[in-house]
Amino acid sequence: MKFTLAKTCEACPEQYDVYDETGKQVAYFRLRHGMFSVDCPDCGGETVYYTGTNSDGMFFSESERQYHFTKAFKKIRKFYRERRE
Repeated sequence: MKFTLAKTCEACPEQYDVYDETGKQVAYFRLRHGMFSVDCPDCGGETVYYTGTNSDGMFFSESERQYHFTKAFKKIRKFYRERRE
């Protein structure tokens, strides 16, 4: 599963809609008050990843963003794989 991100808010919170290769929204990323959450398939759906960060309303570094996004993508794949079984 490949993902495309669409940033919907730059900061406070930093948030993204996540789409699969067919253009269907599969997840929602949000960083607010130091907490990064990932809901599937959209905001208010099932939270598949939730963790504290070193950042507040936006990631302070690209390396931190990539670290959490990599973990989030794994959780999204797992969520959809388990729904197919």
